[in-house]
Amino acid sequence: MKTFQLIAAAVLTLAGAAVSAQTAASAPGANTPRIDQRQANQEKRIDQGIASGQLNKRETRRLERQQTAVNKAEDKAKADGTVTAQERKRLTKAQNHASRSIARQKHDAQVAKP
Repeated sequence: MKTFQLIAAAVLTLAGAAVSAQTAASAPGANTPRIDQRQANQEKRIDQGIASGQLNKRETRRLERQQTAVNKAEDKAKADGTVTAQERKRLTKAQNHASRSIARQKHDAQVAKP
């Protein structure tokens, strides 16, 4: 009986933590629609570069890592439920850097091997 109570308590604790994390992420100050849309656009640009052969595997891996880093930074900024102006500025700067990297890599002389 004690084992069941311990398991039930653990499940309720985890469920409560998940709900509070979801609430914090959906708080009004944590909305980042422009950042999210720009991330989606940049990922499409990378996909288009792969499809056209403008990006080779190494370039693609590097660009994908940059996108992952921006996503992690966004998640970290949202963690407390509010994305401050300074955090938004930092995210925009990271996205600008990633965007320039995508453009440079797509328009350099390297191409994917057929």
